[in-house]
Amino acid sequence: MFSILHTADWHLGQSFFGFDRDYEHQQFLQWLLKTLQTQRPDAMIVAGDIFDTINPSAIAQRRFYDFLAQVCQALPHLQIVITAGNHDSASRLESPSTLLESLRIKVVGTVVRDQEGQIDVSRFIVPLTDSQGGLQALVLAIPFLRPSDVPMLPNADDAYLDGIRELYRLTTEEAVRLREQWQADVPIVAMGHCHVMGGTESRDSERRIVIGGAEALGLDTFAPEVSYVALGHLHKAQQFQDGRVCYSGSPIPLSFSESGYRHRVLKLLFDHRTLVTMEDISIPRAVRMLTVPAKAAASVTDVLAELQQLDVSLQKQDPPLVPHQFPFLEVRLLDDGPDPGRRKRIEDAVENLPVRLASIKLEPLARESSVGEELSPCSLDDLRALNPEDIFRSVFRERYEGEPDEAVLSAFREIVAQLELADS
Repeated sequence: MFSILHTADWHLGQSFFGFDRDYEHQQFLQWLLKTLQTQRPDAMIVAGDIFDTINPSAIAQRRFYDFLAQVCQALPHLQIVITAGNHDSASRLESPSTLLESLRIKVVGTVVRDQEGQIDVSRFIVPLTDSQGGLQALVLAIPFLRPSDVPMLPNADDAYLDGIRELYRLTTEEAVRLREQWQADVPIVAMGHCHVMGGTESRDSERRIVIGGAEALGLDTFAPEVSYVALGHLHKAQQFQDGRVCYSGSPIPLSFSESGYRHRVLKLLFDHRTLVTMEDISIPRAVRMLTVPAKAAASVTDVLAELQQLDVSLQKQDPPLVPHQFPFLEVRLLDDGPDPGRRKRIEDAVENLPVRLASIKLEPLARESSVGEELSPCSLDDLRALNPEDIFRSVFRERYEGEPDEAVLSAFREIVAQLELADS
C-alpha cells in the first residue's frame, strides 16, 4: 500500500480587498503539518498556485519555506512534489531546487527543450520510492503550461489544447516505459494545473488561462494508464470519472462567491496500480466570510437593519475575536438611483462592528427587458459622432427610469472635461 496527500491552490500572500490573509494561511499550514503527522502519508503533491502573485511578499515566501522546513524535520521520510501554477513564477519556484531535492522535495515549474527544440519529458517524471529505494509510484509533475511550452503539431485544430494533450501523451508513454524498466507494478499519478471540461469555476478569483480562447481540456487527455489525476486551478473541490480525476480545491475561500465551498485535502491509498480509497479531510476555516443580505441585494434601510442584528450576534462571540480574526463582510445594495451618501451610511454602521468591510456591491434593480430594433454595425465615423453626454443620459434613463438631475450632469461633465484635458 502507498498513500499520497493531494492539495493545491494555496495562494499564499493573497491580498483580499486590501486586507492581509497571512493569519488564515498560517492557520492552514499549521493544520496541514498536524494532518501530515497524524495521517503519515508516503508523499504529498501540491498542484500549483503556491503563491498568489509572481512576486510574492517576503512574508508569504517565509511561510512557505518555514512550512517545508517544519515538515522535513517532523517527517524526514515524506516525499513532496510541487508544480507551478499560472499565478506562480515558475523559475522563482524552481530556483532553490538543488537544496530542496536534498530534502526529498521536487519542484517542477518550467519546460526545458534540447538543442533541437524537443521537450525533455523525462524531467516531469518523479519516482517516489520507499526507504530501501524500491519504486512505489511515478508522478507526472506537469506544471501550468503556457502556449509556448507545448509541442507544436502540424494541422492541429487548436494548437494550445492539442499541444497539452500531446505533452501528456508523451510523458505518460515515457512513464509506462520506465515502469516496465523497473519491473514494478506501481501507479502512475499525473499532476496538472488546468481547466477540464465540466469543471465549476469561480470567475471572481480564478484568472483566465487563455484570454479570449477555449481553454478546457477533455478528460481523454489523461490516458487509462494513469491511476489518478491530481489537479489544481479550479478552487472548488470536485471530481470526475468516479474519482480518478480530482481538484482538491483551495484551502480557504478566495472570493465571496467561494464562501459556501467546502475546503479539503485528499488522502489517496493505492494497492499496486489501483486507487483503492480516497478520503476527504476537511480543512477548518479560520475566518468567516459574511454577506449582508445573504440571499439578495436590498435597500440601504433594510441593509442597515440587518447590520444591527449582525452586531448583536457578533457581540455574543466567546471568546471575543481579535482584529485578524474579524470576518470579512460584503454588503449588497440595490442600486435604486444615485446616492452619494449611501457608502458613508454603511461605513458608519459597521465602524464599531468586529468585521472587516471588504466590499459594497451595487446591484441594479430588476427590470423587464424590452425588445428593440436589431443593432447595425457601427463604423469609426459613427463612434466619433457620438456625444458622451447623450450616451450617459440614455444609460441613466435605462437604469433609473428617469432623467439625471443637474448635480449629476455637472459631475459627469467635469469628468469628461478632465479626460479630454488628459488626452490633449
